[in-house]
Amino acid sequence: MHTLPRRFTTLLVAAFFAVSFATAHAVIDGLDDTDIPAATDKQSRTIKLLMHLIDKSHYHKRALNDEFSEKVLDTFIERLDPGRNVFLQTDIAQFKVARYQFDDFIRNGTLAPVFHIFKIMRMRMEERVEFALARLDKPFDFARDETYLFDRSDAGWASNVDALNDLWRKRIKNDILNLRLAGKDEADIRDTLQRRYTHMARRTRQFTGNDVFEIFANAYTTTIEPYTGYFSPRSRENFDIQMRLSLEGIGAILQMENEYTQVRRIIPGGPADLGRELKAEDRIIGVAQGDDKMVDIIGWRIDDVVKLIRGPKASIVRLEVLPGEDLDGQSKIIAIKRDKINLEDQAAKKRLLRVDTPQGETTIGVIDLPSFYVDFDGQRKQLPDYRSTTRDVRKLIGEFAPDKIDGLVIDLRGNGGGSLVEAISLAGLFIDQGPVVQVRDARGRVKIERDPDPTLVYDGPLAVLVDRYSASASEIFAGAVQDYRRGVIIGEPTFGKGTVQHLVDLERYARNDGNIGQLKITTAQFFRVSGDSTQYRGVVPDIAWATNTVDDDPFGERAHDNAIPWRRINATPFRRFRQPLQPAVFEQMRKLHAARVEASAEFEYAIAAEEMNAESRRKKRTSLNEAVRKKERENRDAKRLELENRMRAALGRDEVESVAALDLELEEKTKAGEADRIAQEPDVYLREGGHVLSDYLHALKSPAARGAFAENPNGQSGESSGLSNF
Repeated sequence: MHTLPRRFTTLLVAAFFAVSFATAHAVIDGLDDTDIPAATDKQSRTIKLLMHLIDKSHYHKRALNDEFSEKVLDTFIERLDPGRNVFLQTDIAQFKVARYQFDDFIRNGTLAPVFHIFKIMRMRMEERVEFALARLDKPFDFARDETYLFDRSDAGWASNVDALNDLWRKRIKNDILNLRLAGKDEADIRDTLQRRYTHMARRTRQFTGNDVFEIFANAYTTTIEPYTGYFSPRSRENFDIQMRLSLEGIGAILQMENEYTQVRRIIPGGPADLGRELKAEDRIIGVAQGDDKMVDIIGWRIDDVVKLIRGPKASIVRLEVLPGEDLDGQSKIIAIKRDKINLEDQAAKKRLLRVDTPQGETTIGVIDLPSFYVDFDGQRKQLPDYRSTTRDVRKLIGEFAPDKIDGLVIDLRGNGGGSLVEAISLAGLFIDQGPVVQVRDARGRVKIERDPDPTLVYDGPLAVLVDRYSASASEIFAGAVQDYRRGVIIGEPTFGKGTVQHLVDLERYARNDGNIGQLKITTAQFFRVSGDSTQYRGVVPDIAWATNTVDDDPFGERAHDNAIPWRRINATPFRRFRQPLQPAVFEQMRKLHAARVEASAEFEYAIAAEEMNAESRRKKRTSLNEAVRKKERENRDAKRLELENRMRAALGRDEVESVAALDLELEEKTKAGEADRIAQEPDVYLREGGHVLSDYLHALKSPAARGAFAENPNGQSGESSGLSNF
């Protein structure tokens, strides 16, 4: 509770920040602050406008109170110092004086304290870079047994300058060791790190007032939930390019993870996807144009990295990449030819899968669906042959007719979503008619989206493959298939993105301020016809991979503390598909799946590889002893080689002599298969999906295995989804 009027306490805290900044400034000699940005009246009006629009229209109501205020401050500090290696404990204590005032700062448009925190960060960064460059010239003892905590997300800030210097000494030593282990010579190492540390200071000096404001505005918006965000005019331009999919680049969504540029997602059909070398969770540490010298980008701003990677169509960009599963391992160079990402590359494709079963060979049709797309321009012009997900899948199903397929797999692995309308109409190809998804808005009103076409295009056995990257529209489709008991969902729990966002042009509400950017705001939530939300939990598969037991790291929405929670609303009446299977049949299908996994050398390899990756992801500390690090790398390589050769022996293939030979072999395979992603040999998960569907369709042929509508004779259902309802 405030003992003084809020307006008065806000002024007191702002005055305190001004005095404390002057004191801190005096500590650092020679800092020219004439170019340090300051808050503007336009920014003050903008933050109040954001607050107004969020309060009026956001789906998830959050009180702008003291508790929220403290979280905004914490988020802002984390965004300025994600590695917790710039600020001191005394700085954090100073900022925390105002921890219950940031709700008032937002409400009143008071931004001076925000810019004060940035000024302290900039001064501390100047100190850090000065220390790093000086310490770089001194020797290090790489035989000393000590460790470096590189993941400081749960660590506190240094208690004093001496403690911070020691933290940076270890950081510099680790940077040198990483480059030594990568085969760099001493001169190259020194040159690389000099440029890296100098760039840190230069990057911080180049922050404009708009940059500082955008960081704070997003600390505010993402404290509400992860998908609400503010785009400055500069960020808005980059976002528009991404949404148009006309970016001439590599086809990857990037994000900052501490000081690394991490690949969040590979865009289906893009150059990186077709090349198959760059993976989600890989970290890009260097970028080069063609044959030019590699530019170290550790610590760079994400928009500067994107600008460096973006380039003319058909030009070559080389990336130095640290594999996501190996936090301190050997980097590799990946060359990618830039290209535009067009509709054809993201379109659905088909293949045939032959599955040997005890009952004989089963012919499975597979439709690989990288995204939910539609040619909006062709649709608007009413062109007879415009492309869309539903149109293409309908056509591909027809093309399977001569093959007389026994079942159909829709492969949604890696499908991050796209057009909601297409997800709904695609579900309609597999059900007679009825609702597909419910959408509840910020006022609690529920709109039911229905199958627009009563035509049933395919009524045979159906399976849907999903993974942790299947999101949004993918989850709507998979959830409808599961609720209608139309088919079997196979894989791992999906991403859990079950909310709706809208873009708001802020200039509509502040015409006198011109272009002040956009607000992306969450306005609604998706619910399945059963009443369950796709949000947070995602779609839980009917048959979960038996390999998904080694890593309980949260992913997707479940990784966010402030994600909108899973909810349930009333089911809407719908008629389930004819003769669903009984629970005992699904239990038998799980046992058959588990038995195949246990007997499979490929699954043994997949499980062991995932265990290695999970162990690496959990690692937060690394040795600074060069001999220990080399031994760790040798052990990892030996284990990887052993697993590979064990799998090859079981499959009757020739062994590989070394990890280097294995990497070369994989690189050659990648280049050979670059032109057509669907032409690749079916992976072990797709083949097992075919086996599960075969189990499913054989069960369908057994009268004893068929379920009935005994619990609801009229075929109307208001039950929740879940295996207990099969």
